[in-house]
Amino acid sequence: MRRVLTVLAAGVPLAAAVFLPTASAQPRSGSATTPFVCSAPSVKAPTGTRVESVTAVRQAGGTITGTGVLQGSVSDVPAFCDVTVVLTHPGDGDHAQVRTWLPVSGWNGRFQALGGAAYLAGDNGVGLGTAVKNGYAATTTDAGVGDALDTSWALNSKGQVNTALLENFASRSQHEAALVGKQVVTSAYARRASYSYFTGCSTGGRQGYAEAQRYPDDYDGILADAPATNWDEFEVATLWPQVVMNNEKTYPTGCELDAFTNAASKACDSLDGVEDGLVNDASRCHFDPRRLIGTKVVCDGKELTITAADATVVRKIWDGPRTVSGKKLWSGVPVGADLKGLAETEAAPDGTVKGKPFQVPALWVQVWLKKDPSFDLSKITYSRFTQLFKQSQAEYDKVIGTDDPDLSAFRTSGGKLLTWHGQADQFIPTQGTVEYREQVERELGSATKVDDFYRLFLAPGTNHCGLNGLDGSADGLAALTAWVEHGKAPKTLSATLINADGQQVTRNLCRYPQVSRYRGHGDPALASSFRCVARPRH
Repeated sequence: MRRVLTVLAAGVPLAAAVFLPTASAQPRSGSATTPFVCSAPSVKAPTGTRVESVTAVRQAGGTITGTGVLQGSVSDVPAFCDVTVVLTHPGDGDHAQVRTWLPVSGWNGRFQALGGAAYLAGDNGVGLGTAVKNGYAATTTDAGVGDALDTSWALNSKGQVNTALLENFASRSQHEAALVGKQVVTSAYARRASYSYFTGCSTGGRQGYAEAQRYPDDYDGILADAPATNWDEFEVATLWPQVVMNNEKTYPTGCELDAFTNAASKACDSLDGVEDGLVNDASRCHFDPRRLIGTKVVCDGKELTITAADATVVRKIWDGPRTVSGKKLWSGVPVGADLKGLAETEAAPDGTVKGKPFQVPALWVQVWLKKDPSFDLSKITYSRFTQLFKQSQAEYDKVIGTDDPDLSAFRTSGGKLLTWHGQADQFIPTQGTVEYREQVERELGSATKVDDFYRLFLAPGTNHCGLNGLDGSADGLAALTAWVEHGKAPKTLSATLINADGQQVTRNLCRYPQVSRYRGHGDPALASSFRCVARPRH
């Protein structure tokens, strides 16, 4: 999200930030030497589809401005050929666009597909432009659906879920885009791409995992960050903060929520051996919010006192959703993440404060579960929440859960999967990704076997899709290409992070399950002052 859907009209949503991999990609030897011609190629329709149209338009490049609510821009994009293929599944009435941007010159021999954000299935132009700028031939698909917060496609005229478009959004269209995009590249350059990659964050991250699980031969490498896997569960789970506030009839202000986050972060900062403005392992931060009861907070010129009710709300949000009997349903917001993302409030004209749900989980519950866009989310009780959670699992896990731990086919294909996830992700609980990785280990036998093709890196102090330039940066695509093309498996992932004081610091993100530990000497702002060690058991 770009700081998110608040920022949504000005920013980036749950799939949120426009994903901009930055790997240097110099033209490879053996690139096409024949004059480039921008023309509509003949495209073989993927199984189950029919090609409706194929067009090709030569574009001058320059500055590309992103479409839709995500916006964004990228400059100095070289000239490219924009090939658009429209597919339909006969009988489904859908029309999915597959767009492929081909560098007129300087192609590096690689193919890159890009995922989407929130309910946007593909890239809005900024990622495509960035890929072309870096020498890639790039593909994305809109899956026949709408923009990031557009769910007008979800229900048909009878008020029933449009299963065809949901299947497109879940995984089908991404696979078909891979097949079509590669055909377009081969036709344009008279040879196949040497390597193929998929990149995405949030919704795009989930799409990357779907590719590894369902279509293991599509890509040589997949960079899937802050992935929205377990979609059917976490989308309901991330409505929990609003349910808590409504049921407890307590709505902490943004200033009070920040006070809890800041206090917890400060208390847990030194767990890595030094106070450096970063919580290195949020899962080990067990700050008791009751410690702030009675604390004074100045907000908009008014002095507020944190109450026991405020602390109860925060404790429940950090803990995560549970049934009425106390059974854990899902992980909560990570300690150190911005609580205002999912626990945002707003004041009515009469001064009454109420919750303001984050739009992505709100729409999931209203549209796909209740089939009623006007459903009043504030009426959800704790027991009703559990019912909705289980309903979502029952109806949608097989379609869009994206949580199959059997990646053996992807491993056999020789594919590599690389993921980073911010430990202060305010929209997708980081622990969900950790638990999926552990499930894969149990499925395939050991962490060592999984590390051969799938590696996870956790980024301290980093929010949702934050290493896309919001809370620092990391060139995951460069690490992935080195792994795929040269066999150099990343032991660490070099990153620039932003600490609590707003300062840039360098870190070598540790391969899960290792964590970073201060060496006992050296500048805490430098990666060289830390080393990766085994995570403490307690």
